[in-house]
Amino acid sequence: MKKLYRSSDNRYVAGVFGGLSDYLNVDATVLRVIFVILLIPSFTTVALIYLVAALIIPKDMEIY
Repeated sequence: MKKLYRSSDNRYVAGVFGGLSDYLNVDATVLRVIFVILLIPSFTTVALIYLVAALIIPKDMEIY
């Protein structure tokens, strides 16, 4: 069973796209490029969605 989480090793800001890429089996770079493209016309909306996702999606429990 797959779970959505924020990645601790594939991250730039909060790890949302790293975890989402693992969940969807897509490269995180593709998701980041799509995010930047969507960010240009509607900065406030897309940035708010990212912020909410970073607060709601739990962080993975990787033990070092």
